[in-house]
Amino acid sequence: MAEKTLVPAHVAIIMDGNGRWARNRALPRQAGHRAGVRAARAIVEACGRRGIKALTLFAFSSENWQRPRREVGALMRLFVEALDREVDELHANGVRLCFIGDRDALSVTLKSRMRMAEEKTRDNQGLALNIAVAYGGRWDLVRAARSLARDAAAGQLDPESIDQQSITERLSLAGLPEPDLLIRTGGERRISNFLLWHLAYSECWFSDILWPDFNEAALDEALARYAATERRFGRTTEQVAIVPGRESC
Repeated sequence: MAEKTLVPAHVAIIMDGNGRWARNRALPRQAGHRAGVRAARAIVEACGRRGIKALTLFAFSSENWQRPRREVGALMRLFVEALDREVDELHANGVRLCFIGDRDALSVTLKSRMRMAEEKTRDNQGLALNIAVAYGGRWDLVRAARSLARDAAAGQLDPESIDQQSITERLSLAGLPEPDLLIRTGGERRISNFLLWHLAYSECWFSDILWPDFNEAALDEALARYAATERRFGRTTEQVAIVPGRESC
């Protein structure tokens, strides 16, 4: 009997390298971002086919606002275009779409498209696709802390009762399992303020491939490495061996 392949329930990806991909081809950065959207679509489809339950893509960080205004404006327009073009197909394939990040910083048009996409796909039971836009892990934690503090100040919450689960429930990905696997493309080896709370025990795969060139073969390489990893969560190998199914969490 063939050995069962362990598929992560939740994959998170830092999609890095669009600008360098374009520069290597003497193209404007916008061409790299458009190529990145095509790569994202292919990877979303590939994850769905492989039985992955949740996929979180880091599309635009809270620090990315510091980029040149022209590039930021082009990215925001690209987000709107992509939503107008892709949502119907995502919906037809049962994908549930959710956006995480500071929406107050976004345009009225983009926020409207996000809201419509979420409402349209809300009841879908397939892949949970989370797009992080204007997102930062520190922002997420501050937001959760403020929510808890407001409830405590109103007498609705005993501060002594606050624990890790309390914080998890106030974060943007509440209700989803923590990412089993983090993939970062583009050759950098850091998490860049992405899902700081959630990645505590995620397996990490850093690829030198620039995001527009990241394809199914590259995804499968990361998944194979994940499947070969013993996940101990602070325990010993012997402890893991006697807890049925735990190593495949």
